[in-house]
Amino acid sequence: MLAMKCIARSQIINEQSPAPLITKYEHLDIERLEQFAQQLLDRLPSGCVIGLVGTLGAGKTRLVQAIAAKAGIDVAEVTSPTFTLLQTHTSERIVLHHLDAYRIHDEDEFIELGVEELFDDDSAWTIVEWADLVSGSMPKQTIWIEIELEPENDWRTITVKTTR
Repeated sequence: MLAMKCIARSQIINEQSPAPLITKYEHLDIERLEQFAQQLLDRLPSGCVIGLVGTLGAGKTRLVQAIAAKAGIDVAEVTSPTFTLLQTHTSERIVLHHLDAYRIHDEDEFIELGVEELFDDDSAWTIVEWADLVSGSMPKQTIWIEIELEPENDWRTITVKTTR
C-alpha cells in the first residue's frame, strides 16, 4: 500500500491512468548511474519499495551504493546483503532497508524475514535485489528497476516500470 502512495506522490503514475509507466535510460556509466540515483532521491519520497532486477554483476548493489552515497550514508557500509539478507542504513535524509532475495528458497521464507513490516515503513525506502525471485510477495505498486549490462564500454541500460 505504501508503494502506491509513493508512486502517487511522486507522480510516476497517475491514479486516473492505471497503465504502467515504463522509462528507459541507456548508456549509463558510473557517473550517470550516480546522477540517476540522485534523481531517484529527489523525486521519490520515503515509503517507497523498489525491486531491482538484473544478472550477476549488472550493478544492483552499485545502484544501491549510489543511492546511499547521495543520501549521506557511508558507502563502505553498503555491501550486498546476499548472506545477511537484510541491512538497514540511516542518514539524516532517509532510512534505507536493503534486502537480497538471491538465496531465498521461496516466497514464504521471504515473508518470514518480516518484509511486510519493512514495506509498511512510511519513513524508509525498501530496496530488494533479485526481487523478481519473490515477485509474488512484493507490493502491487513496487517500482521495478531492471539493470542490463550493455555489450560495450561497461555501460548499463536501466528500465523503470511501475508494474512487473
